[in-house]
Amino acid sequence: MKHLYSPWRMKYILENKGKKCVFCVKQEDTNDAKHFILRRGEYSYVIMNLYPYNSAHLLVVPYKHVSTLQELPDEELTEMMQLVKLSEKVLTKVYKPDGFNIGMNIGEAAGAGIAEHLHVHIVPRWKGDTNFFTTINGTRVIPEDMKIAYKKLKKVFDEEK
Repeated sequence: MKHLYSPWRMKYILENKGKKCVFCVKQEDTNDAKHFILRRGEYSYVIMNLYPYNSAHLLVVPYKHVSTLQELPDEELTEMMQLVKLSEKVLTKVYKPDGFNIGMNIGEAAGAGIAEHLHVHIVPRWKGDTNFFTTINGTRVIPEDMKIAYKKLKKVFDEEK
């Protein structure tokens, strides 16, 4: 039997999740560092993914609780894309990735883990970041502590206007 230890997940497992949307709960709390929120816009915000595909995996999330692009006015969609662009810029400065996967999964059938609240994934990629461990074991190694990554990214997000 193989064991993979991830002790930080116990807090998530045991916490009272209630019925409220995780993205709505995070945006309502003003403690951005606690929730790994990197930038707040007028209509949406940038947050680190707590269960990343890769190091520094970010999300752009609208404040409005909607599940499709059709439900957002153009100015809110525009700001979301501006925050995606800013996220790409900041990630490039801090981590110098070889590329990015940027996209949305709209609906549970499309793979959305939180289908009820639209969000954009910005995943930095490096040549060779999918290695034998991921391929053979179906396990991804995230080499940097989230709090350290947050501090690095937050500093650059704050410098960018």
